[in-house]
Amino acid sequence: MHRRQRPFLLALGLASCYLAFSVTALGQNGSPWATAINQALPQNLSLSSLGVTRKGTALPCFIDPASTEHTNPRVRLLLISGLDGSRDSVHTTLELANWFVQSPEAAKLRRQCTLSVVPCVNMDGLAENLGVRNGVGGDPSRGYPPQETAYHSPTDPERSYLWRWIGMHAPDVVLEVRAVANGDGSFENPGPNAWAIPQADPTDCLVRQLPIAKAADTGAIPAGVLRAGKSTSNTQRVQLFEKLIGSYRGKASAARRELQRRLQRSPLAIAKELSAHYGYDLKNVVYIPAVALIGRLRLGRLTEDSRQSDEVEKIVRPYFRGDTPTAPKSGSGLSGHLVFCELAERSVGAVRQRYIELAKNAADLAFDEQGKIRPEMPYHVEMSDAVFMGGPILARVGQLTGDARYYTACIQHLDFMKRLDLRTDGLYRHSPLDPAAWGRGNGFPAIGVAMCLSALPENHANRKQLLGAFKAHLAALTAHQDYTGCWHQVIDRPESYRELTSTCMITFAMIRGVRSGWLDRETYTPHIKQAWYAIRTRIGPAGHLVDVCTGTGKQPNLRAYYDRPAILGRDNRGGAMALLVATELAAWVGPSGQIK
Repeated sequence: MHRRQRPFLLALGLASCYLAFSVTALGQNGSPWATAINQALPQNLSLSSLGVTRKGTALPCFIDPASTEHTNPRVRLLLISGLDGSRDSVHTTLELANWFVQSPEAAKLRRQCTLSVVPCVNMDGLAENLGVRNGVGGDPSRGYPPQETAYHSPTDPERSYLWRWIGMHAPDVVLEVRAVANGDGSFENPGPNAWAIPQADPTDCLVRQLPIAKAADTGAIPAGVLRAGKSTSNTQRVQLFEKLIGSYRGKASAARRELQRRLQRSPLAIAKELSAHYGYDLKNVVYIPAVALIGRLRLGRLTEDSRQSDEVEKIVRPYFRGDTPTAPKSGSGLSGHLVFCELAERSVGAVRQRYIELAKNAADLAFDEQGKIRPEMPYHVEMSDAVFMGGPILARVGQLTGDARYYTACIQHLDFMKRLDLRTDGLYRHSPLDPAAWGRGNGFPAIGVAMCLSALPENHANRKQLLGAFKAHLAALTAHQDYTGCWHQVIDRPESYRELTSTCMITFAMIRGVRSGWLDRETYTPHIKQAWYAIRTRIGPAGHLVDVCTGTGKQPNLRAYYDRPAILGRDNRGGAMALLVATELAAWVGPSGQIK
């Protein structure tokens, strides 16, 4: 913990050290602070984070696990504090939350309402007595909805983190708690979509914008201000919550209703939605459009819709005819040639041989001028992405041709990448430049090895070793799946944002592992269910997605990974990976669409 933060935490007088968790415990399993927080945490609330400040301070949130079930009939309440620059407001919020989840007087309320809490949005500003300012030139109390690119604003990352997190949490009502010095706690309900908001509050404050804008593109959320203090009695607290519950019972927010709608879709339904927006070009043979095309081919097979394969074949025809060269010039180019493997698998005769020839344009780069196998595939640039970029194309061409040299080259390449980037804790660093376990930098090895195992012969001498590495990596990843079902932009840093593509890729690997009998079904099915729940909520209408990390080369430090833009809307990379995992799941669960 930074020394400048410790006096602030002590000054709050919180015996449970709630806020210490947000500063030091996230990502530090077994830390004394984390232990203290878990021991003192009000029962039924879980610790998590919604983001990170420019100074590296995690933004804590306390979550009622029932609030992750968007179909739960109870009213979903979210309390937020710290935006007004008042430590007393933070203290009041935590006391109120502690009372709600533990006191006998609130037992009836708990059966009707779930409570989650963001105790302090402006962690750095309050730690340094800066009021509403955050110490880096920003003011998290203003500027909603955020206009800056998430989440790397140099002055106001807090508001982007908060805004998108609220949209995906999708409460029925959000209340900003503000402490009052004397008198009763107050509650007013002038209409169905808001609590009383002081007239002096600016139009761009959080509670004014939530009811009229769509946080994370989900839907509007009623919001208002709760004024309470030390003199607010337990009887008054009960009355406040009773009135709140009465006002919003049976009135799910628009954001929550949208997530409920998204959750009703089957894997095939989602794959069909995505296929209407992704997989319609192959201007260059690189992995993003190629994966989308593979997803469409698999969807066509699952639905017995020949139009999918007909359209994909038409898209790749310039390469098939030789009008356009396919020589790969990057790792992405190597993996882009997997689309030709997929087409070869479902073709016969001369057509099949032509697709194999195209795939070999990438796989044959494993051999030098004398035909000897290189130690690793070219274009790896030391990044863990290369497990996927270089491995599966070799295994698939080996499978299609029966030439064992490709399997040998595949194993050598995977071993090289493991020596280069695998950390001692079982996660992959993205590159030797920094130890950060980037999300997609682990998704690539997970999906890459899964694809290699699918193509490697059962009796191959190195199969047992590769399967062991796959199991170890997936086991390491399960420990970092968060309460929503997602994996994060940096796998072991829960203060980093929840990232869609890494979640899709890791989930694909788990499904493939269970389907193929490599992973224990009983152990991994709950993880798959939870992940698929999260993935569905992050795939919106018209192919719009929530928080896809933009293209990312190797970065120099952890901060740089935090700051990679998180795309909200359509994104070809995210759409391709979402389509791939949706079709993989559909192939496993069948027409029922249910994971059992």
